[in-house]
Amino acid sequence: MSMARLSTEDSDRESKRSKKGNSSVLGFSDEGKIGTIQPHDDALVVTLRIGGFDVKRVLVDQGSVVEVMYPDLYKRLNLKPDDLMVYDSPLVSFEGKTATPKGQIKLPIQTKSEVVEVDFIMVNAYSPYTAIVAKP
Repeated sequence: MSMARLSTEDSDRESKRSKKGNSSVLGFSDEGKIGTIQPHDDALVVTLRIGGFDVKRVLVDQGSVVEVMYPDLYKRLNLKPDDLMVYDSPLVSFEGKTATPKGQIKLPIQTKSEVVEVDFIMVNAYSPYTAIVAKP
């Protein structure tokens, strides 16, 4: 899936909406949809700036109730085990398996010029993604 840029007209429209208090929408131009079947149900996988680093293979899952980080990313961000805060509620994976979190950590996510503090739950499990966010 290729990412498409919002046109200048779309960006201006989104900026005006944001100023009015409506939330921004991540979208694709008609040009960016060329070669795809619409409507689609493909996973949205993006690169986000997390903790000051560009992180690839972040799954956007608007059905998720928590933001999840996996051990490989945790290590690459040079975070230590004692950086984690306690988080003791079990999580249920996509496959219906229960996972016990290792802890929780608050990190900044940057999308465009906006920086948001996000509580990530660190789970010691394999995933093809580096992290899962509810929405960027």
